[in-house]
Amino acid sequence: MTQDSSLFVVTIDGPSGAGKGTVAQRLASKLGFHLLDSGAVYRAAALHALENSADLSNEGAVLASVRAVQPRFLQDDGQIQVFIGDKDVTVELRSERTADAASRIAAMPSVREALLQLQREFAQPPGLVADGRDMGTVVFPQAQLKVFLTASASERARRRHKQLKEKGTDAKLEGLMREIEARDLRDSTRKSAPLAAAEDALVIDSTSVSIDLVTEKLLQEIADRRNIAVP
Repeated sequence: MTQDSSLFVVTIDGPSGAGKGTVAQRLASKLGFHLLDSGAVYRAAALHALENSADLSNEGAVLASVRAVQPRFLQDDGQIQVFIGDKDVTVELRSERTADAASRIAAMPSVREALLQLQREFAQPPGLVADGRDMGTVVFPQAQLKVFLTASASERARRRHKQLKEKGTDAKLEGLMREIEARDLRDSTRKSAPLAAAEDALVIDSTSVSIDLVTEKLLQEIADRRNIAVP
């Protein structure tokens, strides 16, 4: 992959619930950059497979479904709306059912390859902030700043539980913890692009650090690398 050297790309990888999405949205908004939520790409593909009754244990069936889906991503003030056809599926993508299905299909090499170019097309001037699992290791290996944002499984489960309660959704903390641990294991042990920090990534543990402080630290890091004042 060749990347326009004048295009500044920030990648934020890490496990589910570490705060990647929130940090990525804030950075993109502050910098005026495009935003790629790679998880939304996989969730859109997974949702399409679920709604078309594709067998998620059959890689060929899932790949056929993925090739047929044409998701559209609209960015508005740092937020992304996702459409499949004319249907806004943004809310549906955040369900635990869709997230679990996305983690399952993301372990399939052919599916990852099929979605690779779609993700790379998000890299447009003046720059991009991309969050996911393999943004810095596979999708944008020449990114100017690679970040690996993590947090303890218990803290990530607590955050997810709080989010669901605020939305009026009943969920058991213990069950969320098990789901997160299972997803972590699946993501980190898959054969194709396993979850891991790039060798040159800046690793940040957000377990006891606020999202505000993480964002400030990264804005300063980006300003230093671009030789500009902090936005």
